[in-house]
Amino acid sequence: MSRLFGRRERTMEALKGFDIDAPRWDQSTFMGRLKHFFNITDCRTVLLPDSRLDEAKALVESCRAGSVPPGTTEEQLHYAKKLYDSAFHPDTGDRMNLIGRMSFQVPGGMAITGFMLQFYRTVPAVVFWQWVNQSFNALVNYTNRNAASPITPKQIGVAYVTATSTALATAVGLNLYTKKAPPLVARWVPFAAVAAANCVNIPMMRQQEILNGIAVTDEDGNQLGHSRKAAVKGITQVVISRVTMAAPGMIILPIIMQRLEKYRFMQKITFLHGPLQVMMVGVFLIFMVPAACSLFPQRCSMAVSKLEPELRESIISQYGDRVSYVYFNKGL
Repeated sequence: MSRLFGRRERTMEALKGFDIDAPRWDQSTFMGRLKHFFNITDCRTVLLPDSRLDEAKALVESCRAGSVPPGTTEEQLHYAKKLYDSAFHPDTGDRMNLIGRMSFQVPGGMAITGFMLQFYRTVPAVVFWQWVNQSFNALVNYTNRNAASPITPKQIGVAYVTATSTALATAVGLNLYTKKAPPLVARWVPFAAVAAANCVNIPMMRQQEILNGIAVTDEDGNQLGHSRKAAVKGITQVVISRVTMAAPGMIILPIIMQRLEKYRFMQKITFLHGPLQVMMVGVFLIFMVPAACSLFPQRCSMAVSKLEPELRESIISQYGDRVSYVYFNKGL
């Protein structure tokens, strides 16, 4: 018993200086960010009940307060932080809706993308699946916004209608235009529509940040003001990440299916083409969701010299040369 008690004492002593908010992996490198996002986009976490997530949040908050429950191990703290990061918003600490979480991107994205790639031939099918996809994207974009910049229901509605209209116009227009084009070109229409809509949906959903600026801080987290240029940089990176996330599956998979459908056995099982594409998209997304999220640091930085003149002058007048970079949450 004395040995066990002594071991527990040593464990508790080691956890006293444990910083649960410190990244487990180096976030300044792509590989460090990749490990981090593989961890928090683990789709198995969407199966956990809210009570388990709330327990993880309570453990994270108690660790932040410096009171780790007796018997808690470092691995348990890491797992609690994984659940917290996957299910709770980094700005507000509120539990995010399940469909909007990045951990739901694989199951949700594979089903919708698979059916978009399967049902691309007729206009009604294109319209329906593009609408489903944009509804899903709008919810994801809203859920993962920078919550420091509130958005009104009216702005959400305008963003949703604009993005959906863009996707439908692109998809239907290209669908009609490619009637005489090679079959493979028609298969790439869904990706063109998704890419075009992402370029509209994300900026529109986060328009408050572009209009009023995003909160920027110094390296220690002290708020310095709001910057529109920082918002544009963060949102641009998110758009690039989202398009990259979809690209491999929506570009390579049509080539694979185009070749597979020439075989007689594939022509006999046309009813399985949809489920087959859903599963193959899932394989792509398992790797591409964390890889795309890892392209840029979550905590984005920007040189003070590149900020708006008024904000730059305000920072220099207060801090001089001590602050050369500002930091902000770019969102996902």
